[in-house]
Amino acid sequence: MVLRAVVGAYVGEAGPIGSPTLARLLPEALSAASIRTTLAELTQLGLVRKPHPSAGSIPTRGGLRLFVDALLEPPRLAELECREIAGALDASTGDLLMQEVSRALSMRTHQLGFVLVPRIARIVLRHLSLVRLSSERVLVILITRSGVAHRRVVEDDGWGDQPELDRVATMLNERIAGRSLREMREIFAAEASSLRRAADLAARAVRIGALALAVEDGDDLVVATRLALLDQPEADPTLLRELLEAVETQEQLVRLLDQVIDAEGVRVSFGGDGDAPGLERCAIVTAPYGDALGLVGVLGPNHMNYGRVIPLVEFLSRVVTERFAA
Repeated sequence: MVLRAVVGAYVGEAGPIGSPTLARLLPEALSAASIRTTLAELTQLGLVRKPHPSAGSIPTRGGLRLFVDALLEPPRLAELECREIAGALDASTGDLLMQEVSRALSMRTHQLGFVLVPRIARIVLRHLSLVRLSSERVLVILITRSGVAHRRVVEDDGWGDQPELDRVATMLNERIAGRSLREMREIFAAEASSLRRAADLAARAVRIGALALAVEDGDDLVVATRLALLDQPEADPTLLRELLEAVETQEQLVRLLDQVIDAEGVRVSFGGDGDAPGLERCAIVTAPYGDALGLVGVLGPNHMNYGRVIPLVEFLSRVVTERFAA
């Protein structure tokens, strides 16, 4: 009961919580001596600490973990809010959908909402287009099953004009629909070896297909807005800078997300849980979407309102998954 009150007050105040404040927040009356004794026990258990001797108490990472895993009972989102969110996303598809999901999470949690687009080798393809840019360069446009577009330019020997490329694209599209990029890479690699000396259209399609799908894996982190971070209960410029740097550089953040990409359901991670220096005071709430190919989530200080953030992340994950399956 006391730990729950400490975390609840810490979320609201973003600072140490004194015994008089706890006494007002507890659902049952406890004497000042009982509160101090309980806080001392929680300190010995490593669940709360005092930033300095004269300050009140704040939860440790272990205390926050225990709170999230065992003490928190997140409320369900109101039906009206669910309809508002889903309705706002109705007209969005592909890349725009990712932007709007990120924006919805940011604006409704006052943290950094984001979407981690699936690693490209795992995505399922729907369509491919080839566009002649010059005598030696071809634009490849890969459309995933979810409608997200990936573009890259490949070097080509210049043999064939745009109609020829269109016929090659038609042949490729007959084979790639419903297959992952990794599967098609393996197929084209095997066929390119057997057709190395052939000069017909099928051999050309295989060679261009192998080039077109030789896309390096890269994590695409979609963050629609950073303004919501300014709506924090405290203005800690150092913490805000850490959060913004994590998004700008992405390396530490993506490394942490890699550890939860295959987890089921909503997952709360703390920056100090893994090899993510610079995120020690941060928390990340994530949920997979689309058969665990990508993540939707929220990044913010570890005093975020988990009771609010968790159900929002869970709902947006479900919405995106349903949109992808449609």
